[in-house]
Amino acid sequence: MYAIIATGGKQYKVSEGDVIKVEKLDVETGNTVTFDQVIAVSDNGLKVGDAVANATVSATVLDQGKARKVIVYKYKRKTGYHKKNGHRQAYTQVKIDKINA
Repeated sequence: MYAIIATGGKQYKVSEGDVIKVEKLDVETGNTVTFDQVIAVSDNGLKVGDAVANATVSATVLDQGKARKVIVYKYKRKTGYHKKNGHRQAYTQVKIDKINA
């Protein structure tokens, strides 16, 4: 059984027991979070639309962190312009506990 959920502007295919990294959520480590934007659920056939209107996915927050640094380097030739910048995206690592369909 798997579900497709939407959070942080992205979609994730999850099953029970999966550990995924999603966009940062404002939840403490160890607490439970519920994803209510369920797009599809597969349980002996794919269900979408009104069939999954009340479906939820519950997960436990394992960690809050930052991803590896991405270097952004801007350069324009012949003008002496160059700028180096870095970015570390914040994430929340969650473990999928239950798919309520």
